[in-house]
Amino acid sequence: MPSHDFFRTFTPLLSPDSGAEGGSSAATLILGYGNPDREDDGVAWHLLDRLARRLDSAGEGMEDETTRSFGPITLHFSLQLTPEMAEWVAQFHRVLFIDAHTGAEPNDLTWKPLTAHFQKSPFTHHMTPATLLSITESLYGSRPEAVLVAVRGYAFGFHRGLSDQTLNLADQAEQKIWEWL
Repeated sequence: MPSHDFFRTFTPLLSPDSGAEGGSSAATLILGYGNPDREDDGVAWHLLDRLARRLDSAGEGMEDETTRSFGPITLHFSLQLTPEMAEWVAQFHRVLFIDAHTGAEPNDLTWKPLTAHFQKSPFTHHMTPATLLSITESLYGSRPEAVLVAVRGYAFGFHRGLSDQTLNLADQAEQKIWEWL
């Protein structure tokens, strides 16, 4: 790769104006993760689908798409967080993570501001949002405002729906996310 191509490709990553505190305009990423085929573990997908229906003028949800953008708001669903997401996360001013929890959080519905904090794990599927933020900051100098919404899951069988308890919490989470937007 000629040197001028290298710098054209990577200048946004090296520039202090490209995602570090203040980010690129007011771009917001809502990043949900979990397994929608394991009942409540898929609460993030259900919430993203609801938000897409509210944001889409035709009222269409996520369907089979993993990413939908509505102006400055991008919705993305993944089965798990991966280190490769850091480059993408660095492009946003705000990031809201959505995940299910099994009781590890003190409240059934948790809204928690996040900071970058690297946590070692022998398994990549245990990557935390704070670790992804740490990688984003280390590699790209970006520190987006970040929040975790953790919704209590009660049922984790092989089914695409949500339990009644988690469905009720998803209603509350949707409203809180909508107010945050």
